[in-house]
Amino acid sequence: MSKLTGAEIVVECLKEQGVDTIFGYPGGAILNIYDALYQHQNEITHILTSHEQGAAHAADGYARATGRVGVCMATSGPGATNLVTGIATAYMDSVPVVAITCNVGNSLLGKDSFQEVDITGVTMPITKYNFIVKDVNRLAKVIRRAFTIAQTGRPGPVLIDITKDVTAASCEYEREEPAEIVCQSDTIREEDMEQAIEMIRKSRKPFIFVGGGAIIANASDELRAFAHKIQAPVADSLMGKGAFDGTDELYTGMVGMHGTKTSNFGITEADLLIVVGARFSDRVTGNASKFAKNAKILQIDIDPAEINKNIKVDASIIGDAKLILRKLNARLDPINHDEWIAHIERLKDMYPLRYDKSVLTGPFIVQTIEKVTNGEGIIVTEVGQHQMWAAQYFRYRRPRSLLTSGGLGTMGYGLGAAIGAKMACRDKTVINIAGDGCFRMNMNEIATATRYNIPIVEVVVNNHVLGMVRQWQTLFYGKRYSQTILNDSVDFVKLAEALGAKAYRVTQKEELEPVLREAISLNIPVLIDCQISCDEKVFPMVSPGAPIADAFDDMDLKIN
Repeated sequence: MSKLTGAEIVVECLKEQGVDTIFGYPGGAILNIYDALYQHQNEITHILTSHEQGAAHAADGYARATGRVGVCMATSGPGATNLVTGIATAYMDSVPVVAITCNVGNSLLGKDSFQEVDITGVTMPITKYNFIVKDVNRLAKVIRRAFTIAQTGRPGPVLIDITKDVTAASCEYEREEPAEIVCQSDTIREEDMEQAIEMIRKSRKPFIFVGGGAIIANASDELRAFAHKIQAPVADSLMGKGAFDGTDELYTGMVGMHGTKTSNFGITEADLLIVVGARFSDRVTGNASKFAKNAKILQIDIDPAEINKNIKVDASIIGDAKLILRKLNARLDPINHDEWIAHIERLKDMYPLRYDKSVLTGPFIVQTIEKVTNGEGIIVTEVGQHQMWAAQYFRYRRPRSLLTSGGLGTMGYGLGAAIGAKMACRDKTVINIAGDGCFRMNMNEIATATRYNIPIVEVVVNNHVLGMVRQWQTLFYGKRYSQTILNDSVDFVKLAEALGAKAYRVTQKEELEPVLREAISLNIPVLIDCQISCDEKVFPMVSPGAPIADAFDDMDLKIN
């Protein structure tokens, strides 16, 4: 046991938890911690981002890519509030992040002191838990508890706010081993298992819908075995990409507003929908009263709050998805659904994804990225049309290979997240697919990538508009393009070069593949500005409030 300052205790507790990388931005209230970090820079790498929001997204990307806790830091006041969007992004997608902020000293709290903000009050609705530490004797216990909470059950972000005088004060510190994180099994009830097995055995047209919870639970192997044992087609949500191999013959694509017609029609026709780790987002269900209207619904989820929250289900099993699927696999004999699978195959043939192959388009860019990377590496996205094309046209073979803001839909997420993912997975190719509108929100993080020579590839799908918003304006607002045209003189190539990156501009489809291959081979930060038409749209699409069975595409619009 030794006597350490609060700042030193923070660093020692981070080392206890196996933290090797932190993303952050210093300031007056957190200076003591940064001074302590200086003494441990050979043990913990600190990445100074260009903005605190970039630090929060980087910690998020680190966590999504690895399953480990991502850590970010910021000072009091505006430093702390700049983390808020990143914390909310992690909260909506159940990402384990620990955010450490420092506040003014105890004697200055509540007095509108310089750079004082009640950050625990601000973040209470968007954290799994948060703390304010006013006593150095509580500090180590709080940090250890924060890491446990972030990882236990349904993961999520935890914020620790520490007053500056606590970081300067001293107390006894003794190292502890991190708490063991165990899978949640005590909630798996035998009667629920029996009901689920009976429903599966009786089904003639089962369909599996998988979400991000299956990835969090590391349940991909069990999911694949389950799908093939009961011979059921599998669709995923945006967050579930990679939980089930996108090249598997049972895979039907994404479901929902921009899901495939095969998935949307198949779920509408199914007599049993088995939902694994998904929360029935409105973008998935469309008109909730008509979602899977012919099916009994069996929901598998670790969070009991998700049961019957958005969609009324017929049965549920609460607990860790990996354990539940393993138990189901052990108790089920193989089931034959050849006729149902043949019908799904006919839907695939009738309703393939289509796009114009004569020019450079968003889908072509995504498919070229898959070709060049052999479907490996980590794809990160911003939010909008490019995000949906990345979900539709890249076949994700493994979990944690798509990092994207699903629940909050955060424009500006991707570049910071890509930096975090690359710091976590140095041996993998990391490509961030961005729209030009999103890139404008986080392009300062190119400077972070070049400062540390973090070799990510930023592919900007540049249509000079806010593409998804403009698509809605075209289809539902009489082509009144209010504030969605980005027709200005900003040159992304010159900008990236000014920030120290290599940059290319691609205007023809034939140029893309060689540029991509060169960009990856350079092993430095690279931006590729891909110019596409402003009128390109994401199809299929379901109109807001319509059932997913009403999915339409450009051919349907021409007929009608």
